[in-house]
Amino acid sequence: MNLFTPEEQQQIIQAIRSAELETSGEIRVHIELLCPVPDVMDRAVQVFRQLNMDQTAQRNGVLFYLATDDRKFAVLGDEGIDKVVPADFWETTKEVMRENFRAGRFTQGFCLGIERAGQQLRQYFPRLNNDSNELSDEISH
Repeated sequence: MNLFTPEEQQQIIQAIRSAELETSGEIRVHIELLCPVPDVMDRAVQVFRQLNMDQTAQRNGVLFYLATDDRKFAVLGDEGIDKVVPADFWETTKEVMRENFRAGRFTQGFCLGIERAGQQLRQYFPRLNNDSNELSDEISH
């Protein structure tokens, strides 16, 4: 997992924390070397469940998944957020990330994708007074 320096990992974690400040939504980033299944979205669903992202109260988790050596990535929103964002939201978010990834700006790509997801989460799932951070903000591997 040498794609990101410790400082870059902290930038991504800070982007997650900033995005979650004003929402009850949860954002996670998962990075691994290889995607063990042919379809990257199938793997994203597996990881989503392994990280218990399907257990949030409002079903408003968003997973950013990257298999570095396979050069595959996915963005997956749980059913609560998926049914309220614009139909092309995940695809346009991936395109913003893809442009940065192609230019070798992986940290910026993640941060921009996370920021976009945070904007949607704030709009549809504003932070409540009794809200708690249900999932870790750390990058999982």
